[in-house]
Amino acid sequence: MAPEPPLLTMSGITKSFPGVRALDGVDLHVQAGEVHCLLGQNGAGKSTLIKVLAGAHQPDDGTIVWRGDEVTLRSPIAAMRLGVATIYQELDLVEGLSVAENVYLGHEPTAAGFVVRGRDARASTAALLRRLGHSEIDPARLVGDLSAAQQQIVSMARALSHEVRLIVMDEPSAALDPDEVDNLFRIVGDLTADGVAVVYISHRLEEIRRIGDRVTVLKDGRAVAVGLPAKETPTREVIALMTGRNVEYVFPERAPRDQDGSPLPDPVLVVQGLARDGEFAPLDLELRPGEIVGLAGLVGSGRSEILETIYGARRPTGGQVRVDGRVLRPGSVRAAVRAGLGLAPEERKAQGLLMLESVTRNVSVSSMSRFSYGGWLDRTKEREAARTATRELSLRPDNPSVPVRTLSGGNQQKAVLARWLLRGCRVLLLDEPTRGVDVGARAELYTVIRRLADEGLAVLLVSSEVPEVLGLADRVLVLREGRVVHTAPAHDLDEHRVLDLVLASSTPGPTLTKGPHGPATTEGSPAS
Repeated sequence: MAPEPPLLTMSGITKSFPGVRALDGVDLHVQAGEVHCLLGQNGAGKSTLIKVLAGAHQPDDGTIVWRGDEVTLRSPIAAMRLGVATIYQELDLVEGLSVAENVYLGHEPTAAGFVVRGRDARASTAALLRRLGHSEIDPARLVGDLSAAQQQIVSMARALSHEVRLIVMDEPSAALDPDEVDNLFRIVGDLTADGVAVVYISHRLEEIRRIGDRVTVLKDGRAVAVGLPAKETPTREVIALMTGRNVEYVFPERAPRDQDGSPLPDPVLVVQGLARDGEFAPLDLELRPGEIVGLAGLVGSGRSEILETIYGARRPTGGQVRVDGRVLRPGSVRAAVRAGLGLAPEERKAQGLLMLESVTRNVSVSSMSRFSYGGWLDRTKEREAARTATRELSLRPDNPSVPVRTLSGGNQQKAVLARWLLRGCRVLLLDEPTRGVDVGARAELYTVIRRLADEGLAVLLVSSEVPEVLGLADRVLVLREGRVVHTAPAHDLDEHRVLDLVLASSTPGPTLTKGPHGPATTEGSPAS
């Protein structure tokens, strides 16, 4: 008996834009009921390929065969009618409409040629949400009132409202906590068990081994590997294919501190009893020039809230923040910035960047007074200062006039860092600094962050990836349910110990570890 043909075969797909060959003869073969992982660095061609598959781009050359028949996908509607749904990283939902209205937007249920009543659409939506394991989402609720994870479920429900046979998921776990990721993988397993194919795109290589069946790797618009077995292919090999070189998760060496017995520098940032009711308990923290301190904990443990409160974006219910001995006005971002604090937020595109503006304007926006004279802006000096700051961080392309939205995730993050370098900040608050950043760019960011610290910048770091915290930080505060439950030098911790602490159901017993900043602290002790 002849084997069943692939559900999807894309052969020799070529696509060019002015001055750029985005795809150069790419192949992709997807079987029904499999999770096919599409990997590659930013700019490798992943987005262009999935837009060709979604009907949003027309290929210049190549063929698409669907269930044995050659097809032409002239529009997203044509792709959807064929059975191909795409869930982009930037969800295309209408926040002012209800869940049910979003699920059936553009293909409202009809009977006898008429659009059916809203309650019928809500009932159908509720059935889809139950299938996805999220019956708690009210079909009548506004999408804008939902969490990021719930909005992603709505996007999946919309895909399933069609007769879908293949779903493309672009970075679906980027904004999810571990429990939500587990639920996502359960949903993917249920879909593939029903014969639905999933094309899964992620920068988190550990997910590929966990969920993937096969892997296709793109580099510079070419497929350098097609259909590798996901679980049997070593991660090091995948990284080498993506980057063209052997890149590992190797962190830059920490500069030796306090080795000659000389006293440590005075803290630049001192946090005393800082708290926000319902978010995190009173926190004590000292941060010295040249030091990186990491906050480790689950999503919802108060990590981001601590950074935003220190920065003045949230008003504390108790405690104070001092920079160089001066108390900052609580709840004032302006006071924090003037004192030398800078924040690279978790939601880089929504909160950290002016996406339609140039790199120059994004870098200079916090230092505009330096380039303004009598109400006039000296654009030449603004551009020169931005170019100097971006070159220090090797931001690519070396052209600060391009819109920041055209940059890769890693280079967008460098633009945020360049803003604070230009401002001359002394304390850098980093919230998920490598989210949405590919493997090669991560290594560059790690080197940049460590170099900035070695040059005297104080860094407070939040990351959901425990190896990242342990690899970058000099000292780590472990958070659980808004409380610091353990503090220790990073070299005295490992991933298993941190996970044990954040997942523990009861307060751990005392654990003291001698380090360069004195003994580690446990819950109930000041984390200084």
